[in-house]
Order: sequence, then structure tokens, then C-alpha cells
Amino acid sequence: MRLFRKDPAQIIAFQSYGTDAHFYLRGRALEDESIDLEQQGFFSVLVNTWKRLESDELKHVGITVQLPNGKRLETTSDNHGYFKVKADLQDLKGMANAEGWLHCEVTFNDPSIKGNIQKDNRFPAEILIPSNHVDFGVASDIDDTILHTGVVSTLKWRVLYNTFFKSAKMRLPLEGAADFYHLLHRGKSGENANPIFYVSHSPWNLYRYLELFLKQNNFPKGPILLRSFKDVFKRKKADEKPQKQKEILDLLKTYPDLPFILIGDSGEHDPDIYIEIAELFPQRIKAIYLRSVKHKKKMIRVKGLLANYKTTPALLVESSAQAIKHARENEFIK
Repeated sequence: MRLFRKDPAQIIAFQSYGTDAHFYLRGRALEDESIDLEQQGFFSVLVNTWKRLESDELKHVGITVQLPNGKRLETTSDNHGYFKVKADLQDLKGMANAEGWLHCEVTFNDPSIKGNIQKDNRFPAEILIPSNHVDFGVASDIDDTILHTGVVSTLKWRVLYNTFFKSAKMRLPLEGAADFYHLLHRGKSGENANPIFYVSHSPWNLYRYLELFLKQNNFPKGPILLRSFKDVFKRKKADEKPQKQKEILDLLKTYPDLPFILIGDSGEHDPDIYIEIAELFPQRIKAIYLRSVKHKKKMIRVKGLLANYKTTPALLVESSAQAIKHARENEFIK
């Protein structure tokens, strides 16, 4: 009998994005801690939260990605179990479905963990490859933009409470947000598949938690772009841009002919990040929507920013209905 048997090895492939000629997939190799995202009891949620944050990564293990056409790509996980697969290929759109999702399979190819792999060593993965016929892309924040979080609460106690003591099924979306995102996804024709990208400062440890939240609350499916847990506490250089800003700039670079709508909230740094991006790409940003938060000083600051900003339509909204009205008037949606 083994007293300290390791948990089974697993690969969590994060929904990523690419183009017809560029494949890009991110993910992480971990031990499976048997996290049950469906559980809602106080103690169960606390235990599952601890398991998410105290993950046992698998370092420097070989990983293979197999595409539907039989093409294989190989990589190795880093010191924290993360991996990236980048490759210049051809006709990736031909392998994607009508919504632009290309499904593939990820496996371990490392003999050192051969006897400790779950699910017959087959893990699903998918990347989004937008059609040439989409009208625009949407880059949206998550916390207090579509999900009640409380980032402006004193010492962020609401963030801690909601994250540590509430399951994904207990979390509430902001009213009307899912309907607004579906309208944006379907666009002016009502039949489009405009890509939606969810960008957050949350760590990758919360990826499956947020994925479940979006799914159960009927938000359009889209890549969820987060950051490494180690970077949450890392001191940034004076000239270093926030991770959210880097991710959006990467999207603009990846799709140079695609305009974007940016959606966030007025509670933290979204107004500054989005305005700076729009100043750099004034012809690429169709609109900025910022959801109001209940914090007097922050609201005064944001209103001051927007009062003198004329580069891109920027709207401070109290509700999804206001954003829908503006988007309809500007012919973004049907």
C-alpha cells in the first residue's frame, strides 16, 4: 500500500485563439485534485477553493497536441506547469466549426508519468478562429462587468468572500449582461459569430470556475484570458503595462483587420487601460462601455476622464439596457 500516492495527472487546456495560418494553445499540466465545482456547501466550497489555489503543477513534462487532420505539435510544460503551443500552419479555418471553434486533443508524451495519467491520456482542447465575415470582436472584463465581485469594497473583502466562500453556481451575473453579449455575438445581421474574449486579472487557477460561471449563465462561449498566480503578487516595473492591457494589445495584433468593442467597469483600471488602447488604435475601437460601480470617488474620477475624451464613443452605463440601446443606435447589433 502506497501512503503517499500522487493524484492522477491531467492537462487543462485553456480555450485559446488563432488565425487561419497560426495555431496558438495555452494550458497547464497538473495533478487532479478532484475539485467538484458543483458543490455548494460552505466547507466544500472552502476546500475546493484551497485546492484551486494550492495546485500541484507538473513541471517539464512533454505534451503533444493532435489536430483533426492528424498533425502533431509538441511542447514542454514550464516551472509552473504551464505550456504554450505556437505554430504557423495552413487552412485551420477549414477544420473549425460554424462558430469558429477548432477542436483538438492534448496528451502527455512523457514516460516519467506514464503510470499516473487519467482519462486514457486524452484531454480536449479548442481554439477560436474567427471567420473573415465577422463585424468586430469584443474584449470584456469579468469582475463587476458581468459578474458581481466587489472589487471596490473596503480591503476588497467582498472579492475574498465571493471567491473563497461561493461556488460558481452561487455567483450572480449582472442583470441583462448575457443578453447584451449574445446580441453583440450575433451582430447587426443577427446571424453572425463575432468573437467574444473574456479578459481578467484573475489567476489561471480560477479558469474552470469562471468557465462554469459563463456556461451556466448562458454567456457566449469565448476564450478566457487570465494570468499566472505568481504574477498576482509580483511588483511591476514602472513602465510595465497591466496583463489585461497586454492581452488586448495581443488581440489587436493577431487580428489587424478586426475592430473591437471594449467592455469593463469603472471600479479599477479599465477606463485608463481602454482609453490608452483607443488612443493607440483610434480606427480600431468602435466603442467603450464602462459599467458604473457604487463608489463615489471612483465615479467622479471616471466621469472626469470621459468628459474630455472624444477619440472613441465611450459610455458609462448603469444597466445593460443602456448599453444595448447605444449599440443598437450605432448599428452594432440587430
